[in-house]
Amino acid sequence: MSTFRKTFLVCLPVALLAGSLFFSSGADAEPKPAGNTPADKIEPGSQLKPTELDGIRKVHQFGPTLLCGQPDKEALKNAAENGIEVVITLRKESEINWDEADYVESLSLKFHQLGFQLPESLSDDILDKSRELLRNTEESPVMLHCASANRVGAVWAAHRVLDHGVDWQTAMKEAKQVGLRNPGYAEQVQDYIKRKQVDSNAESK
Repeated sequence: MSTFRKTFLVCLPVALLAGSLFFSSGADAEPKPAGNTPADKIEPGSQLKPTELDGIRKVHQFGPTLLCGQPDKEALKNAAENGIEVVITLRKESEINWDEADYVESLSLKFHQLGFQLPESLSDDILDKSRELLRNTEESPVMLHCASANRVGAVWAAHRVLDHGVDWQTAMKEAKQVGLRNPGYAEQVQDYIKRKQVDSNAESK
């Protein structure tokens, strides 16, 4: 592991501290873990754990990834100073009264707005793009946020099942720990996972 990654993983929780299952699956069968799991890409010993960052609700860390509610400007600056390189918001531009994109880019970070609100607006494109960015978090550490981490939990579940190969129950446990509260989001994600697995199985034949 590079010195930068070691420093990031050790210093981020310290700096952040200093700077500051409830529904059924909704389907008959659980999605199965993905068959082509890039387990070697997961930082050894990585686990989901709560941390703190002044100015953000519901913050969790998984390796170099931060999962959280809406950060304020000071929290974004703090995260940037401690290794975050990519900010993904699952909120629509109209949901906040300041220009987050402009501020994030002023910190020399990459910004991606993949906003949705209603469960049916959680599209395959949003999940595909979120997963693509999260898969690259070892190279470009990601902060994934929404307002309260409710939407973040849903996206995290899809990533964990399809990209890390965990089972659905584990993914849901983590999603709820992160902040998932809306069963409609879980149903959308479960349907997405099943369809992706069918496509993957068909391609492998």
